[in-house]
Amino acid sequence: MIERIEYFAVKLLLWFASWLPKSIIYSITKVIAMLFYYVIPSRRVLVATNLQMAFPNLNSKSDTKEVYINLSQSVAEILLMFVDRFDIDNAIINHDEATAKLSQLANKKQGIIVVTAHFSNWELAAQFLAKNGLPMLAIGREGENKLIDENLTIPFRNKYGNRAVYKDNAMIAMAKSLKSAGNVGMLTDQAIGGTHSAKIEFFGRKTSTTLSVAALKLKFNPLVVPISIIRISKGKYKMYIDEPIDYIASEINVEREKMEAMTLHYNQALEKMITRSPLEWFWVHNRWKH
Repeated sequence: MIERIEYFAVKLLLWFASWLPKSIIYSITKVIAMLFYYVIPSRRVLVATNLQMAFPNLNSKSDTKEVYINLSQSVAEILLMFVDRFDIDNAIINHDEATAKLSQLANKKQGIIVVTAHFSNWELAAQFLAKNGLPMLAIGREGENKLIDENLTIPFRNKYGNRAVYKDNAMIAMAKSLKSAGNVGMLTDQAIGGTHSAKIEFFGRKTSTTLSVAALKLKFNPLVVPISIIRISKGKYKMYIDEPIDYIASEINVEREKMEAMTLHYNQALEKMITRSPLEWFWVHNRWKH
């Protein structure tokens, strides 16, 4: 029953998003974000603490609030994308440069792993890539509400050719895709446990990090390409398609140590990504769990 209520509540929200003025939608999501900011102080403190650890020169109070505002803008734009009121191509200010680089990658006839993060409007980045020649097998966490997942989230993410796959079934699906020179998109910035992870340094502190990218690189030799966008203004972004990370730790013989060394390079690519616009990362996640 609760699942159905949540589903229809989201449907109602999308209905409002389909006709309300865009400025009103941005305002509503900002108000909701500020409510979370004030009502859940433990999360606000976590954001401030992590920001100060990674970027000591930032102002912990005002910049913490800005993190919430950035998230609210991304949520507003995702709602608008759901109801086809957001121009994905026009949102990327360096559209021609980005599509030219994507064309070069596609011409290599080699599997690609797009390494990215919960940074800026990552849903927009994924939609733009798929729409412009780089559809991916997109790895994500299964939502708690199956009705929302199956009827709204997955169709949205698959709209331009991406194919959403849950983490539980991801490794086999990624292997099949890369073996046939397909593309895989991975958000590798969140804490993950288990035997296929290791404590790898990220912004100066070691934290649990997936070794999956390194394992797939060693097995199938795909291009590993960091891709992200940063917000220039409301609804406008610049896309960064960084150089492929070719490092395979050939100086190391022990396979697990090799993968850990490679994964450090992937974390450093994420650090570079986040440093371009620090307040756009998803700092509300407890990345450095003890």
